[in-house]
Amino acid sequence: MPQSMLTPAIREQIALLDRADIMVGIPSFKNAATIGYVVHAAQAGLVQYFPDLRPVVVNSDAGSPDGTQRVVIETEPPDYVEEILLVRPRNKLSRVSLTYPEIDGVGGKGAALKTIFEIADALEVQALVVVDSDLRSILPEWVELLAGPILKGGYDFVAPLYSRYKYDGTITNTVTYPLTRALYGLRIRQPIGGDFGVSGDLVKHYLRADDWTDDISKFGIDIWMTTTALTGGFAICQARLGSKVHDPKDPGSDLGPMFRQVVGTVLRLAVLHADRWLDIRNSHDVPAYGFERIADPPPLDVNTVRLVSEFHNGSLMLADAWRGMFAPANVDAILELVIEAGSVGDAARSKLEMEGPGAATPTTAQMAAALAGFHFPDDLWARIVYDMVIAARRDPEGIDRLVASFVPVYFGRVASFIIENRDLTTEQAEERVMRQAREFELLKPYLVDLWRGGIRRG
Repeated sequence: MPQSMLTPAIREQIALLDRADIMVGIPSFKNAATIGYVVHAAQAGLVQYFPDLRPVVVNSDAGSPDGTQRVVIETEPPDYVEEILLVRPRNKLSRVSLTYPEIDGVGGKGAALKTIFEIADALEVQALVVVDSDLRSILPEWVELLAGPILKGGYDFVAPLYSRYKYDGTITNTVTYPLTRALYGLRIRQPIGGDFGVSGDLVKHYLRADDWTDDISKFGIDIWMTTTALTGGFAICQARLGSKVHDPKDPGSDLGPMFRQVVGTVLRLAVLHADRWLDIRNSHDVPAYGFERIADPPPLDVNTVRLVSEFHNGSLMLADAWRGMFAPANVDAILELVIEAGSVGDAARSKLEMEGPGAATPTTAQMAAALAGFHFPDDLWARIVYDMVIAARRDPEGIDRLVASFVPVYFGRVASFIIENRDLTTEQAEERVMRQAREFELLKPYLVDLWRGGIRRG
């Protein structure tokens, strides 16, 4: 079990607070441009919706050089919030900003959250709300939506339900949502959403867990929180938060490390908790709290040509690795897709370059249209992901290497998703995500048969 995150300096800050009923935790690193608004919204939510509880806002920072912690401390004081809301709380609203220690030399979002968990436990909070530090769409109501089901409804874990642009959340849409749904039988739409509500009892359960890894100390933390709540038998619901506006990332250029940490954690947890999912068939909805919101999330540009190229180029070095990871029939299908990706990608680049030097950068829609001949089938993708679970079981020490080799295949699947949904609305594209998730459920016997039949060689 990792060492305690509560250094003497942090313990001194906690001692000044004594106890709290509700806490908002905000992990951060170089978020000076956005965290002030997040802190302001958190303070307003605590004052407006929970005026009788003892509140605290805790910022757990990685030592940002841009003044993130200073922004937290200098954000408008609670009395300013009270004047806006015309609500006066019975208890002082405290806020703390600290630099969290690394876990065994590893820092990241998970290390920041473990510090927040330990502070919440030390303060004996009833409800902990965790929100990202780059949010531009958070409202005071989010605090009530994420903490209310815990304090009023007896839930332990509140996952977010967002309106996200059709190209946003590609790791969620292609891996964590369909796999979590198929394995554990619950339709938690955003299992790595970044914004959660957690009960005091679940916080204690997190701190007792002995499966902490380096990836969980980084971006693997969100899926670990969700899966640990699922496998621990805790009461789970979702909260409708509306549109999530944050710092979006192009999956082809920004998400490589995050993908490896999240998917590596998913695979380790699937192997660890096989007894919890082997007998589960189908899935069912998870209760949702809050009003349905009509919102148009901001668009996201994705370099689809680059994704197709990364898929094709990855095969030049990784074909042998794929033969050791995937079933022979699946490898053959992937390599056929690679040839198709190379041909379609070359044609697309030629078409887009015909406009000549000085032309505007092609839009996502233009690139997707130029690549229209490329398609990565849902059923093949599901089988490949299941092959990864088996490969992780066979070679638990090599999971990092397996996932690194898997990244180009993921790029190919994401490219196909964008191409397929180029002319659809975000709402219509959501149905394609559901279609893929149903394919994972239909093909779960493929995984179960492989698992119970022993560890095959690829």
